[in-house]
Amino acid sequence: MTIMQHFKDRYEATQEEEYTLEEYLEICKKDPAAYATAAERMLLAIGEPEPVDTSRDSRLSRIFSNKVIKRYPEFSEFYGMEEAVENIVSFFRHAAQGLEEKKQILYLLGPVGGGKSSLAEKLKSLMQKVPFYAIKGSPVNESPLGLFDPAEDAAILEEEYGIPSRYLKSIMSPWAVKRLHEYGGDISQFRVVKMYPSVLDQIGVSKTEPGDDNNQDISALVGKVNIRMLEDYSQDDPDAYSFSGGLCKANQGLLEFVEMFKAPIKVLHPLLTATQEGNYNTTEGMGSVPFDGVILAHSNESEWQTFRNNKHNEAFLDRVYIVKVPYCVRVTEEIDIYRKLLRDSSLAGAPCAPDTLDMLAQFSILSRIKEPENSSIFSKMRVYDGQNIKDTDPKAKSIQEYRDAAGVNEGMDGLSTRFAFKILSKVFNFDTTEVAANPVHLLYVLEKQIEQEQFPAETHDRYLRFIKEFLAPHYVEFIGKEIQTAYLESYSEYGQNLFDRYVTYADFWIQDQEYRDPETGEILNRSAINDELEKIEKPAGISNPKDFRNEVVNFVLRARANNQGRNPSWLSYEKLRSVIEKKMFSNTEDLLPVISFNPKASQEDQNKHKQFVERMVDRGYTEKQVRLLAEWYLRVRKSQ
Repeated sequence: MTIMQHFKDRYEATQEEEYTLEEYLEICKKDPAAYATAAERMLLAIGEPEPVDTSRDSRLSRIFSNKVIKRYPEFSEFYGMEEAVENIVSFFRHAAQGLEEKKQILYLLGPVGGGKSSLAEKLKSLMQKVPFYAIKGSPVNESPLGLFDPAEDAAILEEEYGIPSRYLKSIMSPWAVKRLHEYGGDISQFRVVKMYPSVLDQIGVSKTEPGDDNNQDISALVGKVNIRMLEDYSQDDPDAYSFSGGLCKANQGLLEFVEMFKAPIKVLHPLLTATQEGNYNTTEGMGSVPFDGVILAHSNESEWQTFRNNKHNEAFLDRVYIVKVPYCVRVTEEIDIYRKLLRDSSLAGAPCAPDTLDMLAQFSILSRIKEPENSSIFSKMRVYDGQNIKDTDPKAKSIQEYRDAAGVNEGMDGLSTRFAFKILSKVFNFDTTEVAANPVHLLYVLEKQIEQEQFPAETHDRYLRFIKEFLAPHYVEFIGKEIQTAYLESYSEYGQNLFDRYVTYADFWIQDQEYRDPETGEILNRSAINDELEKIEKPAGISNPKDFRNEVVNFVLRARANNQGRNPSWLSYEKLRSVIEKKMFSNTEDLLPVISFNPKASQEDQNKHKQFVERMVDRGYTEKQVRLLAEWYLRVRKSQ
């Protein structure tokens, strides 16, 4: 199918279909969606959630305490927003059930650049998926059921067409009342159209923004008189009125009110009657206009606090359903957000060195989470990301303890995703000859940006401390491992051999038995075994070898039971893994001739250097980055 044909088919699929009122009622008998409210149609568009049993994933089980959580495919790209999305869906679910939420304004509250606008855009996009039925020609897209009297007709409609009486709560618009009089009370003359909500045509979806405090009036919401029609009609005639306000266009759909609490309070009053009573008044002396839609508002916390602290606004506060949209506080999901932003830019194919996005995500999360007492903020960040760090930091607390101590407002301030992406843009374009990103340039750009932003002194010092205390030292360790890994061709095999040998020696040492080497036949007594074990332990500074050996052997024996009697991978036990790595890399001097880019003394060194660069490129670096990062690493090692 060509793109032209595809577009044509899509366009034709959303065109209006016309029915008589009788035909519409017959459709209602078969399809409850024909008289569904905006909230019900939104639920249909969102679809059913996919349950995720977090106990089956070690990372998620730590984050969500083994609970079964719901994930909605439609919101799959809103990373780390499970709670906000679930609260939004709960609002629509309760509103669809006709509960109090039906009369409330859905209000997204969160910091700048936290994803409120993206959520609003997604909801508007979902609203366009499911069609609704309206009286043909009605300037406010009113439901055909508004033509019937709830007291007189509800029982008949329920009995004959299965339409529950709660759907007959709306009134006729002044426009429909005028037509009814013209038809002499014959409602069969009204026609019904099936319409798809459309952002482009402002059908069932509209957007309102705050204007100037001095001259903004309620016409932005309720419309105003059309002065060109006053020649033919009186001022209070519906045909002289322009139903151009946000509430008019968003009936049976969704009205988005951007930065709502920046608008003067007088402008917000029509929203109260629209949500509470299902109708609102125009600027002229006509009858009320029906409204059966959803009002979605969003603004930053400072506007909300100002509005909330004003006692005159109490009536409004009670009618707002708040959904907090904090910044992401999990490193893995923050990286997913950056990847999504990069995917949608021309940087999608540009090289990005390993750990660049990780480091930026860590910095962003550190700025957003509250400093814990008696624990490291870096450990807290790792716990929030679902990492198991009990072995490396015994002082670390559980995720729930950290959350309880931080309070409900954690993630509502700090550096925005927008700020992080601007940093990333600068990093990718830092080098004049290569569009690529690496952590060394990132550290430099971050420091410069912190100086330029002119943060308060305390925040400025805190951000610099994150770089110097956590990010830079962790990167020295990371790039050191990357370089050493590329240097040791048989790194993995060598590591496993050391692991297996250590476990065997430790097992014999614990049992106080001599060990006979099966290959050489050499016999080692307990003292000789101890010497061999210490060769591995000493470079890592193990202070209590006896306990360490027992711990390792117990771990391996348990692992063998689940691994058909074979030893687990040497990478599986964090404590011993770091011991082996320190043993393997204790002699850094051997690295220097191979990894440095200085002229080589021999052809052998030249070949080794070439292989080293090739292996680094295979790991995701460009040749230019290998040189930059290797030289940076050597420089930092010398200064330590």
